[in-house]
Amino acid sequence: MVVVLFVGIGRSNHHDGVTLSGMISTTWPFAAGLAFGWLVVLLRRQNAASLGAGAVVWLATVALGMVLRVLAGQGTAFAFIIVALVFLGALMLGLRLAHSKIVRTRT
Repeated sequence: MVVVLFVGIGRSNHHDGVTLSGMISTTWPFAAGLAFGWLVVLLRRQNAASLGAGAVVWLATVALGMVLRVLAGQGTAFAFIIVALVFLGALMLGLRLAHSKIVRTRT
């Protein structure tokens, strides 16, 4: 959901439109990176809610997403890489951090 939000905001801000085909075209590289990151977390048997697992998923999403964008001819400006790292990191890690604080205060 975080990747779809990232793509939707980005396409909207750049006036690319939020069409189904445009969303799919922009989302698939990051979705593949996200899936790869989760596969690594599962194979390593990490706690999926941990910040460590979040970091693996976050970095795999951005790194593989950018590589696949280049291979698909979609381009990756330096500023786009920074925005992706910051936005996806803030949500992927921030939500885990908020969840862990909520769990700690309840116990």
